[in-house]
Amino acid sequence: MPVITNIEDLRVLAEKRVPRMFYDYADSGSWTEGTYRANESEFQRIKLRQRVAVNMEGRSTAVAMVGQAAKMPVAIAPVGLTGMQHADGEIHAARAAEKFGIPFALSTMSICSIEDVAEHTSAPFWFQLYMMRDRDAMARMIERCKAARCSALILTLDLQVIGQRHKDLKNGLSAPPRPTLRNILNLATKPRWLWGMAQTNRHTFRNLVGHVKGVSDMKSLSAWTNEQFDPRLNWDDVAWVKERWGGKLILKGIMEVEDAELAAKAGADAIVVSNHGGRQLDGAPASIEALPAIVQAVGTKTEVWMDGGIRSGQDVLKAWALGARGTMIGRAMVYGLGAMGEAGVTKALQILHKELDVTMAFCGHTQLPQVDRSILVPGTYPVAR
Repeated sequence: MPVITNIEDLRVLAEKRVPRMFYDYADSGSWTEGTYRANESEFQRIKLRQRVAVNMEGRSTAVAMVGQAAKMPVAIAPVGLTGMQHADGEIHAARAAEKFGIPFALSTMSICSIEDVAEHTSAPFWFQLYMMRDRDAMARMIERCKAARCSALILTLDLQVIGQRHKDLKNGLSAPPRPTLRNILNLATKPRWLWGMAQTNRHTFRNLVGHVKGVSDMKSLSAWTNEQFDPRLNWDDVAWVKERWGGKLILKGIMEVEDAELAAKAGADAIVVSNHGGRQLDGAPASIEALPAIVQAVGTKTEVWMDGGIRSGQDVLKAWALGARGTMIGRAMVYGLGAMGEAGVTKALQILHKELDVTMAFCGHTQLPQVDRSILVPGTYPVAR
């Protein structure tokens, strides 16, 4: 086993162990992938100010995200097909998050169902909802979340239409996957993955199959989903979800001040500044670039979080310094899961936490709530315009 020191080490190992079509699904962006790459590169432009001769004992990175205690301002983002990165992947990721002490969010398009995760964990988790045309199905899904004691609902707003990811088309990633010769040969080189999948019966989108009228298998699911993502989604639908749900509501996919203000007005308990990991509108700014203006506009009205490009604890600290009161990680978790299952997710969280804690100390602070943009070198970070 190689020595794992950072998230990149986990990525390299995941690339070796996960079938190409599923690895590429997670590790790709839309069209030119310019926004996907910018999410990471824009973090690297931000420089930190080192302070010395400061008592660094008694450090804490603990915060609360929509009232839920977290060991650090990081939650696991909802990621579709997580259970194809590793057998029962959502269960493994949720367990790792629970043991580490951070929130976990389950995707509508997960392989393990709401009930699967609830059965195998004890901490409340969050559920991410994609708005579909079938409102009865949406209402039933919200009721299932209540039955599973989910502590927050995340409504994703930026998938009314689906961005094109070239790698998925070239790999034949569909529902069900297209069994090309290339895919079959690649699967043959992943015995660890194949053995894991042989040990579970969770191979389909279990939040939908058997729960939605007319969806009984992968073929009927594909036809249903192709018709169901709702391009008519608007703020009236947000109000409908909020009333149905009645609990903590997080709105994800906000990139502009105007939308942030509408989200706050709609009563969002938190918003996530997010470009969907660069998987939707290619050419959009990096999430960290959009963050300061949104914090300035609505940061006193609702919690502002961000996701996109976080590959280190230093990235988490930079986002916090720019006003994010929480962050979400998708690919960093996926790399860990694909590399080593639950242990890999735990390793990813340990890496992020140590980097966050040590960097905070080097910047002269022992308590995360005291950190602000004074830790950043002027002129190297984005500002509200």
